[in-house]
Amino acid sequence: MKLTTLASKEGNDILKNKIYLLVVFVQVFILLGAFGLAVASSIASDPTLIDQYGVSSVLKVGVPDSIRGSVLETDLVNQKLELIYYNNISDAQSFLGHPLVAIVDLNPNGQNVTVKADTSNVFYPIVSTKINTAVNEYQLQKKLSSSGLNTTQIQQILNPVNLQIVNINENNKASLALNSSYFVEIMYGFIIPFILLLPFFLASNIVTDSIVGERERKTFEVLLMTPISSSVVMLGKTLPILLFSLIQSVLWIVLLDLLKVPIYNPILMFILLFFIGLGFIGIGILISMFVDSTKEANSAITIVLVFATFILFMPLFIKASYFAPILNYIPTVIMVKLASTPNINPNIILSALPTMLISLLIFAVTVRYFRRERAIRL
Repeated sequence: MKLTTLASKEGNDILKNKIYLLVVFVQVFILLGAFGLAVASSIASDPTLIDQYGVSSVLKVGVPDSIRGSVLETDLVNQKLELIYYNNISDAQSFLGHPLVAIVDLNPNGQNVTVKADTSNVFYPIVSTKINTAVNEYQLQKKLSSSGLNTTQIQQILNPVNLQIVNINENNKASLALNSSYFVEIMYGFIIPFILLLPFFLASNIVTDSIVGERERKTFEVLLMTPISSSVVMLGKTLPILLFSLIQSVLWIVLLDLLKVPIYNPILMFILLFFIGLGFIGIGILISMFVDSTKEANSAITIVLVFATFILFMPLFIKASYFAPILNYIPTVIMVKLASTPNINPNIILSALPTMLISLLIFAVTVRYFRRERAIRL
């Protein structure tokens, strides 16, 4: 009953914090913005996706009229480049950069291909890849043609095998927003852990007011004299913000699923987030007990969060295999493994045990220090 009363009071204080509620809504825009950026960057960096989503109209390439009917023109068209014809290359030169991404010229004897490209254009890598592919095809066909082979024979050499792909287990196919390896890597390898941990970053900042705020409001001594155990006091201050943070993370998981970015093993993910949140909130309360003002508490938690961000997210970009035995125990690495595959490896659960133990240890230290503070003041 005492725990419920204290938790209810803390929960009401949190809900009255307009800044907290505002930041909760801001997280929605962060999630949607990160998702949109991942989609846009995936499409812009993948020639296949650009063709699939009909964005190839922006891949404008200037060519001279003399190229009409040539094999090179066919190869460029096959790459789904939008060709814009000019009387001569000098006319096209003034349009390089806008709207042209590149200019392709073929000399009269068909032996030399000249390419001029605007490297500052965002679509330059895609256009460059497509032009290189077309020119390579053109060069190969020229060599085969010069050897006396006819068109049918050339096509047989260029396409010696007919590939037929038969998809199985279509019913169990993951419903992804975008069929792109880059999209999967950026979403599961960074954005999902970042989005799901955002509520706990915010929570650790909010709870820094829990003790030092009581001191500034002259209610700390009243709290110390209440006939409630130190453990119950800490639980009363921890559970409301932890519950609010977990609810936010669950909502983000549901929103990601609606955006066709499924999160696998949600129950295990929820348990892991519970302990991660417990650790972050425990650190926030511990800082609140050490400092003398809310301003100092905010400065201290900012430093802690910067350090925590480095520790948690830097391993996601480290590819060296010899770091794997250490990186496997990093919470964000465990989150990536849980979220990205429906198969549960027992080693993943074992890797999460240190995170759970550290979080429980942080909470135990917080309770112990509060008990000590209580004994000194009373």
